[in-house]
Amino acid sequence: MRLAVVTGGIGGLGTEICKYLARAGRRVVAADLAARTERVDAFKSEVASFGDLISFEPINVAEYDDCAAFAERIEAKYGPIEILVNAAGITRDSTIRKMAKNQWIDVLRVNLDGAFNLTRHVIDSMCERGFGRIVNISSVNGQTGQFGQTNYSASKAGLLGFTMALAREVARKGVTVNAVSPGYCRTALVEAIPEAIRNQIIASIPVGRIGEPSEIARTVEFLTADDAGFITGANIPVNGGYFMAA
Repeated sequence: MRLAVVTGGIGGLGTEICKYLARAGRRVVAADLAARTERVDAFKSEVASFGDLISFEPINVAEYDDCAAFAERIEAKYGPIEILVNAAGITRDSTIRKMAKNQWIDVLRVNLDGAFNLTRHVIDSMCERGFGRIVNISSVNGQTGQFGQTNYSASKAGLLGFTMALAREVARKGVTVNAVSPGYCRTALVEAIPEAIRNQIIASIPVGRIGEPSEIARTVEFLTADDAGFITGANIPVNGGYFMAA
């Protein structure tokens, strides 16, 4: 049974990704901040029916050394990490004219550095074993930009470049690296948007609704399948037609 790690695994998208991977026969570790105790407890309750197929393990993806220790601990406890989903992400929205230095740094450290920090510590094992699946969760706003999100949009666009470059480096080792760029989905972050603005967003989505976390998770499951080895360096937009490009 292959082992999958999902960073940001207790978030709205992360939880659904964990469930889909477990249903596909993967042993899944949801990796996230242990300090979010209420959310950790809620997550464990939500996935209780999966038994030991889904576990929680603490990590701070923004810290390189913590990611190194995490990778070593997980391999000793569960076995080699063969699937990695870099889904951890935060927002600190502000126009750049008002943005504090830490608002920029914090978002880049989690959203972009975080993907490097953990990938760096699992990629050698994947290459040595001749199998690996890495999926980076980007965003439609990394493709289009978004007002008040220079930090977030830059981090998510950076993930796309990271995906393509790494895909070239490890393609002949049996390791694929792809990205998924969700549009607006039914998560706590989107639900917190004022209703009037949310309705404007929905009106601009050709399918006429926001997405469901399951629609993102299904795409991740597809990209991480054993027989998806000819797909690498790709970005799959899942946004209801909100942004289209050739």
